[in-house]
Formats: sequence, C-alpha cells, structure tokens
Amino acid sequence: MTRLEQRYKEQIIPALMKEFSITNVQAVPKLLKVTLNVGIGKAQGDKKIIEAVTNTLSRISGQKPIQTKAKKSISNFKLREGMVIGVKVTLRGDRMYAFLDKLINITMPRVRDFQGIKRTAVDADGSLNIGFKEHLVFPEIQTDSIEHVHGLEVALSTTAKTRAQGMRLFELFGIPFKK
Repeated sequence: MTRLEQRYKEQIIPALMKEFSITNVQAVPKLLKVTLNVGIGKAQGDKKIIEAVTNTLSRISGQKPIQTKAKKSISNFKLREGMVIGVKVTLRGDRMYAFLDKLINITMPRVRDFQGIKRTAVDADGSLNIGFKEHLVFPEIQTDSIEHVHGLEVALSTTAKTRAQGMRLFELFGIPFKK
C-alpha cells in the first residue's frame, strides 16, 4: 500500500464522510483510474517518433502503453483508418497512487512558473484533466537523450457525483489549485 493510498483510507475518507454527510463508506468519492495520453499529431506516419513517445510514456508510467488508432478516414487531415494517432496508458491500484504521489510532490513543482491548477480543470462529474506542454518535467526523463519533445495529458477519474465532491477529494489529496 502506497503512502497516498494509506492517507486516503485513514484521513481523507473520514473527512469526506463528515463534510458531505455520507453514512456509507462505499459512497465516499474515490479515485478510479489515471489515464496518460499523448496525441501524435502531425508525426502520424513517423514510426521513429511513435516509438520514442511509447518509450517515454512507459518510463513515466512504469507500464507498457497501447497505441490508439484512427476509427475513420478523414481526408482533410490526411488520416486513414487504422493509422496510429496516439499512445495511452491507464493506471489503477498501487501504480495509480504511486504516480499521483509523484505527480503532486515531484512533477508539479518542477513545472516552470507553476502557480497551481485552474479550478475549471475539474469537470461536472468530479474528474480532473491536466495538460503538460512538455514531458520533460517528469523525473524519469533524461533531458540530454531527448530527440522529440511532446505534450502529455493526465486524466484523473473519480466516482464523485458532483464537482464539489471531486474538488474536495483532489484538495485533500494535496493537488495545488489556484486561489
């Protein structure tokens, strides 16, 4: 059990039960999964870039990513059905909590001019979406061996019923929001 998961069970669950008047422990909002996604964009046909993105995502997450493929052909974007258009990883369980702990305590402080996450990043269902312009802020990436810099999207999915429950859950986890 990771330290963030232990903190969730010992401190966050009782706080959420008290704050939202929840009587059943199973009804308390919890983190379901963390999804890391990278869109390939204009480098669709370049296998070298796709392989580099796959390697960096596997280093960041500690898990092998899957390649997402186009479902339809779109001629204006020079996109054919079955072409690789992105790479993603879904983390659950201990890896999810370990990644979230690393994200909050190591990665976010390394972002240049970071002042917190906008409160509008939490949607109506209580899930949080964070975008990084560069993947270089993650500690597993050695900047001297980088050929291609790309962005990264992190989606934190919860069982929260409302936006307020999701916001409070993320605040108790320690995610820094703008004032």
